[in-house]
Amino acid sequence: MMKEQDTKCVIVINEDLPLGVIANTSTILGITLGKCIPEFVGEDTFDASGKCHLGIIKIPVPILKGNQEILRKLREELYAQYYDDMIVADFSDVAQGCNIYSEYIQKSAITPEEEHTYFGIAICGNKKKVNKLTGSMPLLR
Repeated sequence: MMKEQDTKCVIVINEDLPLGVIANTSTILGITLGKCIPEFVGEDTFDASGKCHLGIIKIPVPILKGNQEILRKLREELYAQYYDDMIVADFSDVAQGCNIYSEYIQKSAITPEEEHTYFGIAICGNKKKVNKLTGSMPLLR
């Protein structure tokens, strides 16, 4: 189990995508991270009016910008054994082009990894490793 103080999560998005695809990619990757690190999602809170607000992630998740080439190199590097302890989620043209999940499973099974064009990659794990990979990347603004 990861400890908050030793863990960093980032999402790297291809800044050249249309705004709607950027938003969709960020959302999909964020939901996937939440599934993988439920211990980092805080408890529900109540405001002064007694209204409930669902718990949100307890650590920051910066959204960084890259481009198609940067994402390709990053994804390739993350396949190395050194990063086996990291949580890595990606979203590509293969996934984005499907309307139902079973279609994605089928399409992914016949598409070699090098033919995936990555829209975004979420990385979560050891803070030093995440910083080594993404420390020089600018925020997506």
